[in-house]
Amino acid sequence: MKYKIYFNLLLSIALISCKGEHQANMEHKYTNALINETSPYLLQHAHNPVDWHPWNNETLEKAKTENKLMLISIGYAACHWCHVMEHESFEDSLVAQVMNKNFINIKVDREERPDVDQVYMNAVQLMTGSGGWPLNVIALPDGRPVWGGTYFKKEQWIKILDQISTLYEEEPEKLYEYAEKLAKGIKSIDVVQLNSEAPSFDKAYIETTIENWSEKFDYSFGGPNRAPKFMMPNNYHFLLRYAHQNNDTALMDYVDLTLTKMAFGGIFDHVGGGFSRYSVDTKWHVPHFEKMLYDNAQLVSLYADAYLLTNKALYKDVIEETLEFIATEMTNEEGAFYSSLDADSNNAKGELEEGAFYVWTREELETVLKEDFQLFSDYYSINDYGLWEHGNYVLIRQIDDSTLIEKHNLDAVQLKEKKELWEAKLNDLRNNRDKPRLDDKSLTSWNALMIKGYTDAYRVLNRKEYLVSALKNANFILQKQLRPDGGLYHTYKDGKSTINGYLEDYAATIAAFLSLYESTLDRKWLDASRDLANYTFDHFFDQKSRMFFFTSDDDPSLVTRSIEYRDNVIPGSNSIMAKNLFRLAHYFDNAYFANAAEIMLNNVKPEMQTYPSGFSNWLDLMLNYTNPFYEVAIVGTAAEEKISELNRSYLPNTLIAGSTVSSNMPLLENRFNPEDTYIYVCVNKACKLPVTQVDQALKLIEK
Repeated sequence: MKYKIYFNLLLSIALISCKGEHQANMEHKYTNALINETSPYLLQHAHNPVDWHPWNNETLEKAKTENKLMLISIGYAACHWCHVMEHESFEDSLVAQVMNKNFINIKVDREERPDVDQVYMNAVQLMTGSGGWPLNVIALPDGRPVWGGTYFKKEQWIKILDQISTLYEEEPEKLYEYAEKLAKGIKSIDVVQLNSEAPSFDKAYIETTIENWSEKFDYSFGGPNRAPKFMMPNNYHFLLRYAHQNNDTALMDYVDLTLTKMAFGGIFDHVGGGFSRYSVDTKWHVPHFEKMLYDNAQLVSLYADAYLLTNKALYKDVIEETLEFIATEMTNEEGAFYSSLDADSNNAKGELEEGAFYVWTREELETVLKEDFQLFSDYYSINDYGLWEHGNYVLIRQIDDSTLIEKHNLDAVQLKEKKELWEAKLNDLRNNRDKPRLDDKSLTSWNALMIKGYTDAYRVLNRKEYLVSALKNANFILQKQLRPDGGLYHTYKDGKSTINGYLEDYAATIAAFLSLYESTLDRKWLDASRDLANYTFDHFFDQKSRMFFFTSDDDPSLVTRSIEYRDNVIPGSNSIMAKNLFRLAHYFDNAYFANAAEIMLNNVKPEMQTYPSGFSNWLDLMLNYTNPFYEVAIVGTAAEEKISELNRSYLPNTLIAGSTVSSNMPLLENRFNPEDTYIYVCVNKACKLPVTQVDQALKLIEK
């Protein structure tokens, strides 16, 4: 808060000293450098009259050499308000004159450069108390921020730029003084102290955390009791597991309510499959229409485990329809997954409009569905409940299939046929509209989340094509994103792998490869996971805090080197990494990995009860310590078949190791018998007598 107060004072000084009217430049020949980039977001701005530069060493050196302020504008391709500000300001020649005269203008794709986004987002949150995208920051030539905000209208934008540039010209010492104070504030964010107390993880701690958290649950529509509503898959994955392991039926009902309402809601695309990013209301009705790969990847994993527990047909439908969307709209020929679909698309007038591709008028539906319209209306709420704005409807369900079947005297087969017919007709109609723009870059971390989604769907539904897709993408990462030195690239597009990988890339890839190993028993995925973990210790590990930095020690330094540990719409990279190390420690009997995971969890424990939603993945890891955690080793010629049978049960507190031949892995060594296939159930390196039947093993785990 003190930074905000200080800057308000600074800005008031700027207002007094500002000379008043803006004076236009002479006509300027712009030199927009984004045309050579591969990021779809940067290319969207390549023909602005602004002299945009990408974030790179040459641009940063240019700012220092010319001693000019940097104007850093950060967004992403699917961002609606980023497009609005581009149209209102960055495409305007008057605005461009102001920007080009006084600033080195830098456009950043936050998905390509999450490290840059983190630093300047922290700065803006310190200055204003909030953040978002587009994120706009003015920084000194050395990169230290002095001002920031999000979306601004054209007149506001010009006024702010004039004020800051005038202050820099007339009283630069004020900006340098503020930059010094703000830089200290930024460096204090995301600092993790080594917890000197002995690790202590118990059920009571988690129970209290959930009790506090539950005060913010929405028991009518699921999710949090506020709007907007983000889906936060890692929240419900943890709560699902906790409810199951502790026989908490009330909590299980809440999770089931949440997943059902999300699947019923307009946030799920009932025509084309897949989820949008979040809903703007409390009933999951009207989404912010962009579709992100990372949401859909994690939701497939979540619904897979929920289906395993409940056998609820709705959840199976969500998995299958989401993966069909991924296969048809978000996958390239190499098996790599694209990043997102835009919220905006051209409407009938040829103008970009949010949601234009996805919404329906009553007249359209009546025309295409004819005699089925009334039944469809009951199913998808073509009434006041489903009405959005301007006479448009966003499809949303209120009732389940059995209720509709009873009301309209149908049977399940008839309803299924009706739904397939409706979907085909609406898809035909919708495909005549202009599609949302596609961000066709592939990010290693998000691709790895999708690998895990496909692998989890295969584990639960046993559909071979899901495993094929997971393996194709995993091999793509090994062949295109893994460097000879053992490090990963972050992004891939048009045959080019670029940008040194971040911790999120390593953490998500390790988790995906571990899942692949459990489904295939192919040792290469386990060894690759271990090798990537070793690389992160060499290049990301902070000996002082015993956590991992977000950026490699090979990367150029920014204002600060952050440690990402809080869980968000994607779990924090440190929480994913800690869970990976816990599992790798069991696979390789590695005490160093085990100790590292325990210390990391202990480090964040003091903060976990304050904001449980931001630590759900850590809480999931804590369950591994508070409840028995089982190593299930299956050795013998029928190992794959027995693992497939084992996977029909929800077993979140286990890891699986297996081999159809003799193996020197710690969990498998000296256990192969060519005469039969044995299942060993172990806890803390102590194993029960081997059994030969899966149901026998399950009884040992249940005990």
